Amino acid sequence: MGRRDELIEKYAAELREKCGMEPDMALLRKVTIGCGPAIYNPDASTVAAGQPHELETVKENFLIKKLGLTDSPELMDAINQVIETYGRSERNKYRAVIYYMLTKHFGKDAVYG
Repeated sequence: MGRRDELIEKYAAELREKCGMEPDMALLRKVTIGCGPAIYNPDASTVAAGQPHELETVKENFLIKKLGLTDSPELMDAINQVIETYGRSERNKYRAVIYYMLTKHFGKDAVYG
């Protein structure tokens, strides 16, 4: 098993154990691949949920540019909801897990079709 596959398994475990959801492994794999080399960088692979500019980056670069959503207050509400589900006190919030949950939240699985 390659390093990426190990990370995908790790992200699936996070979704099961910390978020209480059974992941769609095919979609999780596509979302993880979509994150590119960031998944291998300890800093870039996580989202600093306590930093407003980091959440703004998730909104701009992922929700608007990648998923094609229109900017609205609903986007930041969804990000905050996902962070609450993940656990605000959870130190390592993996970018791929957050992106996966946001993709599911907005029903945008087809973007990764």
